[in-house]
Amino acid sequence: MQNIKFNYLYRDAGNYKLFDEVIFSNPKNIPLNKIENIIKVHLMDGMYFDPQEWGIPLLEFPEYDEELDHDWHEFESIEITTEEATDYRTISQFLKQISGK
Repeated sequence: MQNIKFNYLYRDAGNYKLFDEVIFSNPKNIPLNKIENIIKVHLMDGMYFDPQEWGIPLLEFPEYDEELDHDWHEFESIEITTEEATDYRTISQFLKQISGK
């Protein structure tokens, strides 16, 4: 079975970045382009999301700087992977969560 890797990052106002990924199982074999289209529809300004609303681990630097730090994270890409899932949700469940359904 091919899983889906969701790649994302946190970029503060100083352009410092942290990267992470979450891997979802894809038992229904939803095509990558369909998954990406659903994700993009639910991004703020075409690239941002709130990781807490989406149930994705929050990325943050060790020390909070109120002038540079914020809550939004950036969607980077998705890809097919054979790596094991790191999230208990399937990609279908994740898409339902971000769609508010």
